[in-house]
Parts: sequence; structure tokens; C-alpha cells
Amino acid sequence: MVGDNIDNPDVYSIREAIEMADKLELDLVEISPTADPPVCKIIDYQKFLYQQKKKQKELKAKTTKIIVKELRFGPNTDDHDYNFKLKHAQKFLEDGAKVKAFVFFKGRSIIYSEKGEILLLRFAQDLEELGKVEQMPKLEGKRMTMLITPKAIKKK
Repeated sequence: MVGDNIDNPDVYSIREAIEMADKLELDLVEISPTADPPVCKIIDYQKFLYQQKKKQKELKAKTTKIIVKELRFGPNTDDHDYNFKLKHAQKFLEDGAKVKAFVFFKGRSIIYSEKGEILLLRFAQDLEELGKVEQMPKLEGKRMTMLITPKAIKKK
């Protein structure tokens, strides 16, 4: 342990450090075990744990939650339905959410997979100014999915 006293920056033995902690009625806490020699502090352990939990909580609060909104299309989606879902996708991207658009193929409609891909590419092109394509259209079973993320949001 490195001494906290500026006048005496010596390295203490473990026994001396424990004795010092007992005199002060505090705990000897190992701060950096990988350092050579390991760094310890004489502090109240419960207070130390509380401060660490508080730091973790602050870091967690600062992280942004990623929301993914899904939009479902059919291979033969009409223009009105397409425009309706396009407006929703624009709102989701403006709010900072990711948009997962997918075309669901029922029964034998899988033969129209090209139509589904064209629909998703058109969707991506219409949303080009609000978001960018993170994952291009990809067929997984009976679903063709595409993921669009919002572009950097300008802070006011």
C-alpha cells in the first residue's frame, strides 16, 4: 500500500496497513490489484460500495436506449398503405428509433421475392434523408428484412 501522507510516501506492509485501518476504525480496501505493488486505501467499505453503485447508475442513465420499431409489408402492398407506413417510419426515425421493415411472404407468395426486395429498396430510398440502411434486404425464411438507423440528430 502506498501511504496517503504526502510527507511519507512509503510502501507499507499488509500488516502495517491493517493496523493503521484498525486504529482509524475503517476498512483496508484494495483499489488496484493489478498494480505493482497493489494499491489499497483506508476508507469506509460501505461508503465505497455506495459510491461505486452511484457511478454505475449515472453511467447507465447516460446511455441511450435503442428502440427498434417494426413495419410489416406484404409483397403486393398498395401505394396508399405504403405511404401510410412511410409516414410512420419518418416519424420513428425523427424520434431517434431504428426502423426494421420486413416483407412477409404467405404461402406461395415467396415466388414474388423480387417484388419484396424492390419494395424495401424503394422504402430505403424514400427515407434516405432521415436515415441510412444498416442492413440491406435479406431473406430469412418467409421474411425479407431490412434495418434503417436514424442519421445523427441535430441537438437544439
